[in-house]
Order: sequence, then structure tokens, then C-alpha cells
Amino acid sequence: MQEAKILLKQTDWNVSEIAFSLEYTEVTHFNNFFKKHLDTTPTQFRNVRFS
Repeated sequence: MQEAKILLKQTDWNVSEIAFSLEYTEVTHFNNFFKKHLDTTPTQFRNVRFS
């Protein structure tokens, strides 16, 4: 989870690229895992840094 948060904040990779780099075979699995643990989607998490 920490690696996902770092990649979302410090790279311009899209969510699919991050999911596959973390060895998720399906982007939806990554999105669901992320939302389950942080109560926000990866895209929403990333957009907070621009607010």
C-alpha cells in the first residue's frame, strides 16, 4: 500500500500502470484493494495533492 501511495503521488503513471507494476493482474482488483484500505480510490487519492 505504501508503494502504491508513493507512485500515485510522485509519478505521472496512470492507475493501470501502477497496478501492473505492483503485480496486480486486474486494475479493478487494485482499485478495490486500495479503496478497501484507504476508503478512497487511487484517482481520488492522487487528486488530493493538486487541491
